[in-house]
Amino acid sequence: MTAKALLNTFFESDVANDLEVIKRFYHKDCIAYWNSSKGFSERDFNAIYEFFKGVTVSYDRMRFQVSHMLQEDDFITVRYTLYACTIEAPDNEIPLAHYSSIIQFKDDQFYRVWEMTQPADKVTLESTSFSEIKI
Repeated sequence: MTAKALLNTFFESDVANDLEVIKRFYHKDCIAYWNSSKGFSERDFNAIYEFFKGVTVSYDRMRFQVSHMLQEDDFITVRYTLYACTIEAPDNEIPLAHYSSIIQFKDDQFYRVWEMTQPADKVTLESTSFSEIKI
């Protein structure tokens, strides 16, 4: 399976309810570097797993809407908006954040992840900037 296909399979998974997804897609030596509105964080596999444990407590489901995905060798660059339904309101999907990520693959898993996020707000959601682009 190509790196793009693996990433798309992850995006289509039930990561909000199934922690086995993390074990399947994240390399045991994975490190994620995340720049968010709350600052910088660096997470190893265990910290990533714990992060997603929190996701399973708060969200009923998540949806990844990809606008860009480029591949060069073992690297994927992807830009997407993350939507979720909370357990309190499972029928109300809300936009959470916009992501720009670079993912390095090793052994068909996410090995290194560099990502920047910003909250999804009305202005960015109404722009055409996050419309899907076929490349």
